[in-house]
Amino acid sequence: MLTISPIGAFSDNYIWHLERDGEHWVVDPGDAQPVASALAGASLNGILVTHHHFDHTGGIAELVARYHCPVYGPDGIPGVTKPLRTGDSCQIMGLPLSVIDVPGHTLDHLAMILEEPTDGGTLLHLFCGDTLFAAGCGRLFEGTAEQMYRSLRKLSGLPPATRVYCAHEYTLANLRFAAAAEPGNTVVLDRIAEVEDLRAKNKPTLPSTIGEELATNPFLRCHIAAIARRATGQSAAAEPEEVEVFARLRSWKDNF
Repeated sequence: MLTISPIGAFSDNYIWHLERDGEHWVVDPGDAQPVASALAGASLNGILVTHHHFDHTGGIAELVARYHCPVYGPDGIPGVTKPLRTGDSCQIMGLPLSVIDVPGHTLDHLAMILEEPTDGGTLLHLFCGDTLFAAGCGRLFEGTAEQMYRSLRKLSGLPPATRVYCAHEYTLANLRFAAAAEPGNTVVLDRIAEVEDLRAKNKPTLPSTIGEELATNPFLRCHIAAIARRATGQSAAAEPEEVEVFARLRSWKDNF
């Protein structure tokens, strides 16, 4: 049985801990100490990395020195021993893992999709780093708005039941922006209430699902006329391009 649980790091990072049949893997270990504590004496079998930012890679060297495990991620990141690129596939913990490129936040950013067989078929687990957040998306540090928009389109095309494991606890702030971008969306308001309750209990708000994101994430809803009008200030008749709507939304969120 596959279990996936968050390991808290820094102020709001999540390092995802994957366990199946006695194997342990982590995703984006920015800090080694919380990982070692979570393993509680178990060995670490491998590391997945989505992009090069230090809060996702800072613990790699110490973990590799301690556990001598392989590191899968974008080529060029120090410590990566198994470079990955879009279209690659491999197996970890006996399960298929596929890779797609999602530039925008950084140019080297990858997303990884782990397939888990279930009684009802196959459940997908998406590890998307800082590209797709619950109700939001990453800032454009290296890529363009068009690149990020295209990357999000790739992720939004995954099955609605796909579980989304992003790397930060930004959900409540993102939902408050979503409510400003689309004030008539009652699903957003319902989700805010749910998330406020979770955070009041100091519980994580993740994973979400692609279905939840399609219903509440304004960056996946650039085709909605009400959002386009709020983002661009144009009338419905103007019908701005979705990439323009996305760029305006991202700029608005940067200063929200």
